[in-house]
Amino acid sequence: METRPDLIPQPAFSRRAALALGTAALAGAVFKPHIARAAAPFAFPPLPYAEDALVPTISARTVGLHYGKHHKGYYDKLNVLVQGKPYADMSLTEVIVAARKANDADVFNNAAQAWNHDLYWANFKGGPAAPTGAFAQQVEKEFQSLSILQRRMVEQGDKVFGTGWVWLVRDGDKLDIVGLKDAINPLPDGKTVLLGIDVWEHAYYLDYENRRTAHVEAVLKDRVNWQAVGARWG
Repeated sequence: METRPDLIPQPAFSRRAALALGTAALAGAVFKPHIARAAAPFAFPPLPYAEDALVPTISARTVGLHYGKHHKGYYDKLNVLVQGKPYADMSLTEVIVAARKANDADVFNNAAQAWNHDLYWANFKGGPAAPTGAFAQQVEKEFQSLSILQRRMVEQGDKVFGTGWVWLVRDGDKLDIVGLKDAINPLPDGKTVLLGIDVWEHAYYLDYENRRTAHVEAVLKDRVNWQAVGARWG
């Protein structure tokens, strides 16, 4: 089974899944790290670099626990939850949209967190790197500079009460920054996710203790591959 933690074309959805979800809800599902199926419907993807590759911004111990325990745990539980259900024949992005529509909290939370973390680790592969091309122009048009965009994301991350994520999304032809609680991501709203930063405590507490904003600021400045983010802009 091939697992792609990078941008790939929007998936081809099955007739049954497309009827169930509707084309509008699938508009934002552009990041799909799962293509084939094995005994377990959803395969836990490999980390795209060594556990110590993000030092000193994120320690190897944090990566080991975050990836090896939390991220893996979402996949393990999701594979149990979907056994014998239509979800098992869907892509991960389809499961997220369908479970949200059905108010199936257990499936949604684990599927969304699996997907969220796939994107999270992919954000840092090849980084840090500055934005280029059309995306760089859009950042300058809307925020004047990358540093201002980063500051706005830090501010939004600080507003998330408790656990959650801060997201940079494409909404039509505009950039938007949103903070969402718990596992919620912008996919069910039909938005294109460009970047996601984890503000759950397990993402930063070993390295930054209660200094969440310092963590978000550091990863945005020192670890994000903005060229890869820009590739998702299109």
